[in-house]
Amino acid sequence: MESSQYDAWAAIYDSVYSYVREDIPFYVDEAKAANGPVLELGCGTGRVTIPIAKAGLHIVGLDFSQAMLDVARKKVTALGGLDNLALVYGDMTDFSVGEMDEVDGKFGLVIIPFRGFQSLLSVEDEIKTLANIKRRLAPGGRLVFNIFVPDVQMMAQDSDVPYHFRDVIDPDTGARYVLWNQTEYDCYSQVMNIRTTVEELNESGTVARKLYRDFQLRNIFRWEMHHLLVSCGFQVEEVFGDFSGSDFDETSAEMVWVASPVK
Repeated sequence: MESSQYDAWAAIYDSVYSYVREDIPFYVDEAKAANGPVLELGCGTGRVTIPIAKAGLHIVGLDFSQAMLDVARKKVTALGGLDNLALVYGDMTDFSVGEMDEVDGKFGLVIIPFRGFQSLLSVEDEIKTLANIKRRLAPGGRLVFNIFVPDVQMMAQDSDVPYHFRDVIDPDTGARYVLWNQTEYDCYSQVMNIRTTVEELNESGTVARKLYRDFQLRNIFRWEMHHLLVSCGFQVEEVFGDFSGSDFDETSAEMVWVASPVK
């Protein structure tokens, strides 16, 4: 995606994903229970980061998109600033939060909300990221993240045919969008190549403009994720099926993982 188009996408990100809110109270509660500051990987526009900071907790948000971070910084400025929040540009596979380190670079909690871990497209990058996280966690610290359960129907879709994904009305602005997805699935790498078309509607309900976002996510199966964590020196504490703490079962669409380094 060209940078100008990425900037346009970052500007509407919060509206397009305004329907994703149920995870915020969960991550805020996890941050409150943490023994030390919080590190969020893939913080984006601060959708989860800022509510944690507003709850009075120290948090560092790291993201690989300057456009997304710029939106987050504007939101922080609009709040009059948050001294307990730092936003840092970096790659979760090889990150350093530098002068923003807390407690000698250790964190009581590392979070990766909204499938950010699935942006890692190889097992090698997954292992690198988990190793970095383990080094950054203070004694007693935890890793909490969520990924979606692989969808067989999505894997089998005709990549040439867009399908209607969702209609969105931003409750804060009233902006209306229609989202379409096209998915090409690579069974060997478990990587989904996704094109999202965002149709922004005007007051009459006709399309005012279209934006396109091409991105990739890697499917990770339940026991694959379990063994990956264990092989990287973590113990799995919980796997929830949603953000209310329900048990994970065959009906779950979400996997919410809670893990900690093996002592």
